[in-house]
Amino acid sequence: MHLPNFLSVRFADALRTLVDDPAPFASMIRSTNDPSFGDYQANCAMPLSKQLGKNPRDLAAEIVERLDVDTCCEPPEIAGPGFINLRLKTSFLLQQLRAMLVDERCLVSVANPKRKVIVDFSSPNVAKPMHVGHIRSTVIGDALARTIGFLGHEVITDNHLGDWGTQFGIIIYGYKHFGDPEKVAKNPVPELASLYRLVNQLIEYRKAKRAAEGLPAQLAEAKSEVENARQTVDATTDPKTLKSAKKSLASAQKKQQALQSQAQSLSEKIEQVESDPTLLAQANDHSDVDHAVLEETVKLHQGDAENLELWTQFLPHCKDEINRIYKRLNVTFDHTLGESFYHPLLPGVVEELEKRGLARDSEGAVCVFLDEFNAPMIVRKKDGAYLYATTDIATLKYRLEEFKPDEILYVVDSRQSEHFDKLFAVAKRIGMQDVKMVHVNFGTVLGENGKPLKTRSGTLIGLEGLLDDAVQRAREVVCNPERLDKIDPPMDDAELTNVAQTVGHGAIKYADLSHHRTSDYSFSLDKMVALEGNTSAYIQYAYARTQGILRKAGQREQEVTSIDPQVTDFTHPAERALAMKLLRFEEALVSVHQDYAPNALVDYLYETAKAYAVFNDNCHVLKAESDAIASLRLALVALTGRVIRLALSLLGINTVPRM
Repeated sequence: MHLPNFLSVRFADALRTLVDDPAPFASMIRSTNDPSFGDYQANCAMPLSKQLGKNPRDLAAEIVERLDVDTCCEPPEIAGPGFINLRLKTSFLLQQLRAMLVDERCLVSVANPKRKVIVDFSSPNVAKPMHVGHIRSTVIGDALARTIGFLGHEVITDNHLGDWGTQFGIIIYGYKHFGDPEKVAKNPVPELASLYRLVNQLIEYRKAKRAAEGLPAQLAEAKSEVENARQTVDATTDPKTLKSAKKSLASAQKKQQALQSQAQSLSEKIEQVESDPTLLAQANDHSDVDHAVLEETVKLHQGDAENLELWTQFLPHCKDEINRIYKRLNVTFDHTLGESFYHPLLPGVVEELEKRGLARDSEGAVCVFLDEFNAPMIVRKKDGAYLYATTDIATLKYRLEEFKPDEILYVVDSRQSEHFDKLFAVAKRIGMQDVKMVHVNFGTVLGENGKPLKTRSGTLIGLEGLLDDAVQRAREVVCNPERLDKIDPPMDDAELTNVAQTVGHGAIKYADLSHHRTSDYSFSLDKMVALEGNTSAYIQYAYARTQGILRKAGQREQEVTSIDPQVTDFTHPAERALAMKLLRFEEALVSVHQDYAPNALVDYLYETAKAYAVFNDNCHVLKAESDAIASLRLALVALTGRVIRLALSLLGINTVPRM
C-alpha cells in the first residue's frame, strides 16, 4: 500500500470544488520527520492559498472541513502556517497488518498501466577480466530491473557486451606477437588477460611518451598564468575587480594542478616500462603498437579470415570468464547482444542518417552535427571504422522494432553523459520520440585515499579478487569463534561457507547501492561487513533474528497468518513504529523507480531494521503479557522478516536463517 497515494485520493475529493486541477496539490503529502506531529503531512494549503488569495491557515481549515478520512485517520490537525498533520488510526493500521499477513506481495500494488522497460546495464568489454569499475553498473542495473519488475512492469534486461571493438584488436595483436598457442589453449582466460595487459601497457607507454613531450611547455605556461594572476590580485584594490581576479587565479591554479597531476601519471607509466629491461625492449620493438592494434581491429571488422577465426576462438573463453562473475553476483540477463550482433546493421544506419540529411562528410569522416552541441557525433571515421555512437543508434533501432518498449534505461557511468545526450537528440530526429530514454548515470568507486580504486601498478582492481576478499572478511567478522559458540546447533562447514559468501557478496552490493548512484564513494571492506551501521550484514542479521524468534515459537513465517481478534490497540510505541515502517514498503519501491535510485530502498531497509531492533529490545514475543499481545508481536516479527527478505532480494542480496 502506498499510503501517500491512498490519502491523496481523499485530498483530491476535498479540493475538487476549490481548484480545477486538484491532483498536483493533492499529491503534496509527505511523511513527517517527527512522529509527534503525526504520520503524514499535507502541504497543499500554502501554495494553493497564493492561487486563491486566501489565508493559508484558514484555507487549511476549509480543506480539513471537506476532508473525509474518518475511517483511516484521527481528526487532522493544523500546524504552523497551514500544514495539515495526519495520524493514522490504530484500527486502520491493524487492518492493514492483517491484510499484509496474507499477501505475499506485502500489500505492494501492481502497476497500472503496465510499461515495458528495457534495462541496459553492466556491458563490460569481454576481452579483459571484469574490474571494480564494473560493479556499479552491474548492481544498480540489476536492482532497478528487479524492483521495476516487482512493481508490475514488464522488464527486459540486456547486457550490451563490448565483444567487437579495439579490445579484441589488442588481444589479436598480443596473440600474434607475444602469445604461446599451447599456453593459450591450455589456460585461455589468464593467458589472454595477460596478453591484453601487456599490449595495453605498451600502448599506454607510447601515448605517455608523446603526451610528455609537450607537457614542459604547458606547465611553464600554466606557471606563468598563475604568477600573472597572483600579481593582478596583489595589485587590485577595487572589491569587484578583486573578486574577478581571485576567480581567475583559482582557475589558473586548478589548471596548473591538473597538468602537474597529469605529468605525475605520465611519468609513472613511462617509469613502469623503462625500469623493466624486458618491457622496454618490447616497447622499442613495437614502437607503432597503437597503430598496429587499430589495423588488426579494422581487419577484424572487414572480415579478415585469420582475425575472424581468432575472435571466434577467443570469445567463448572471454564470455565464460564474465559469466562466472555474474553467477557469483546472482545477476542474469534476458539478452546479451553485444556490439558484434549489430555490426552488419551499421552501414544502413549511416546511410539512413545521410538520406535524412542529418549526417554529412567532414574531412573524410561522416558526422552528425547537432545545433545544441559544440562537437559533432562521428558515426564513421575516415578509415571506414564505425564508432560506439553508430552501434548505439543501431541498437536503439533494433530494440524499438523488436521489443517496442515504453522506456529504455542506460545504466552507464557519468563520464558518458554527453554521448547519451547526443544519442537521445539523434533518436528524436529520426522518429523515436515516443520512447522514454534515460541515462541512469553513476559516480566512481574510490579507495580510502579518495582516489579511484586501483592496484599499485595503476590498474583497476579485479572484481573477482574483490569478491574473494569480501567473503574472507565476512567469514572473519560474522563467523568468528566467539559468535559461533552461541549458535545451537553448531554450524557445519557448508553452512559457514554459505553464510560467508552470502554476507560477503551482499556487503559489496549493499555498500554500492547505499549511496545515491550519482555520488562517488570510498570502498572499505571493514566498514562493509560490519555488524553495526547501515550495512548488509546489519540488515541480514536483523532478518536472522526474526527467524530465530519464529523457530523458538515453533512456527514458520508462512504459518503466521493472523492477529488475535482481541487485539485492538498497540501496547508499546515500538510496535506502532515498526508497523508504520512495514506499511511504507511500497513507498520505497516507487521512489526507486521514480528516481532510478536503489538507495531509497537501502535507506528504507536500514530504518526498518533499526525500528525492529528497538521493538526487539522492548517487546518480548514469547514472554508477552497475553496470548493476544503475543500474536500481534509474532505477526510483526514474521512481517519484518518477510519484508527484509523481499527487499534484499530486490537489491540482488540473499539472506541466511542463522548468523
